[in-house]
Amino acid sequence: MTTKNLLKIDYEKYSLSNGLQVILYPDLSIPVAAVNLWYRVGSANETNGKTGFAHLFEHMMFQGSQNVPKEGHFKFIQEAGGSLNGSTSFDRTNYYETVPANYLELALWLESDRMGFMLPGLNQEKLDNQKDVVMNERRQRYENQPYGLAWEKLFSNLFSNDHPYSWPTIGWMDDIAKFELDDVKKFFEKYYSPNNASLVIGGNFDRSNAKELVEKYFSDIKGTAPIPEIKTPLQSFSELQKIIYEDNVQLPRIYLAWHTVQAFHEHDAVLDLLSDILTSSKNSRLYKSLVFEQQIAQDISSFQYSGKLDGSFIIASTAKPGITLEKIKDEITKGINELISKGISENELIKAKNNIKSSYIFSLQKIDLITDHINHYNFYLNEPDSFLFDLSRYEQVTRGQIIDAAQNFLTKPNLELNIIPKTM
Repeated sequence: MTTKNLLKIDYEKYSLSNGLQVILYPDLSIPVAAVNLWYRVGSANETNGKTGFAHLFEHMMFQGSQNVPKEGHFKFIQEAGGSLNGSTSFDRTNYYETVPANYLELALWLESDRMGFMLPGLNQEKLDNQKDVVMNERRQRYENQPYGLAWEKLFSNLFSNDHPYSWPTIGWMDDIAKFELDDVKKFFEKYYSPNNASLVIGGNFDRSNAKELVEKYFSDIKGTAPIPEIKTPLQSFSELQKIIYEDNVQLPRIYLAWHTVQAFHEHDAVLDLLSDILTSSKNSRLYKSLVFEQQIAQDISSFQYSGKLDGSFIIASTAKPGITLEKIKDEITKGINELISKGISENELIKAKNNIKSSYIFSLQKIDLITDHINHYNFYLNEPDSFLFDLSRYEQVTRGQIIDAAQNFLTKPNLELNIIPKTM
């Protein structure tokens, strides 16, 4: 099968009268069905002083609803031989189940019950319980983890205080502690509505039966007022921003972050390829230079983060004992400048494209990942079948575009975060 055939899907997209978008992708060659539900709400929909609500609901949505007991979602799906989970980002929250094909109705009923009948099952006891869970999660994954606060320190300084990417998805600890039941209910009522969601069903199912089930379980849930789109100008720095943070770490680490572009911007794929060329493997430019040849760094990595509202290119490197972060930074800068002045080889470009292509094709081996791709494309591009478009963005990139991207973005004023061992 050619890549083109593999990436061209037969799908149907329609909307219920209450605004719920439904996307059907049948694949009768597999024995399972996947349900993937995206709500167009993330931490970017919060405000200063009231952060963490989107992530809280990733927890609350598994605490039962009007007709489902606490932890019932996990119990029912796992006893059926399926799997389930959820995740939260700046821009969206998603929930997903993969079940044996004959349990599709169960998964749809569970999702509809928490969409339409969550509030009757929401009480102060459940909220207090999940507040404690989230606060402990924050302590374990962020505050008590080496370098655990790096990303929120990066983004809270990369973006202005009023920018919706400036606070962490999990929320600030003080805000989590102050969650009020009334605020939580209002957040749910505003964002967890069918007209703010898209439902993808993939795998082994009968199309007409799936439509009947969606109508049966979701059509009576009332929609709410349309959610205004968040609009914010792209951000930039006029001069270097440097932050030094002491942490309980053994080795210093440097993070360099530049303002770049949003998801699916014309430079988005170019910056992904630039990252691959710089740090993706032992033979990549910065990894080979800093880790193997000079042996001044324990590690080095980079990536292009692309959100709906803005983006950033980030490089992180941990210094070896006795090596200063200034030395690491100088060598990173030298490597970037050398790429700009001398260019890249055709072989480097081909290898980077092949790396991204192989990772992408590998991600299409499971139906739960395919349905998530479909929802991802629907969310950002309003076209569920954007597999070929997405891959072709990378195939069309030239060496000149990568050099231009490095010049246009990585030579501008940026944010530098130094995490250093605490002094006694």
